[in-house]
Amino acid sequence: MTIPNRPSLGDLIGMPVGDVAALPAEMLAMLQEEVDESLRRAKAVKDRLDGALDRKYGTTAAELRSREGKDTGTVRFNDGAVTVAVDLPKKVDWDQGHLAATVERIRIAGDDPTEYVDLAFKVPERKYAAWPAHIRLAFEAARTVKTGKPTFTLKPIAP
Repeated sequence: MTIPNRPSLGDLIGMPVGDVAALPAEMLAMLQEEVDESLRRAKAVKDRLDGALDRKYGTTAAELRSREGKDTGTVRFNDGAVTVAVDLPKKVDWDQGHLAATVERIRIAGDDPTEYVDLAFKVPERKYAAWPAHIRLAFEAARTVKTGKPTFTLKPIAP
């Protein structure tokens, strides 16, 4: 379906939000679909470029990191007139059961585990909703509900 006078994605950047909001729903749906497709395409291009950069520079970066005695972090080197910085971030995952057992051993030994670890309690909303009312009531004062950013999906209705 073609809609006359439909702004392009480039036009949207310069338009006041109120003007964009005033567009017909059919036009907004088409623009949203176009944005989603552009994002998918841009992600695919980024993934392709990142793969090429890894192929071109990954081995050099790994060798430099190894020479520097580090498994993660940033290394820099030159390729012609370009300085290449390659960062390999550290992502640490802790076994929660093992941590809890270790914290308990520290506590039993008479030390304060908060000197070594940050303790946090989390309650999955699904579990909270399944609790009996008297348990929910006991925890209610500790619970704050915040909302996230709304998402909108517009799909044209087929005639």
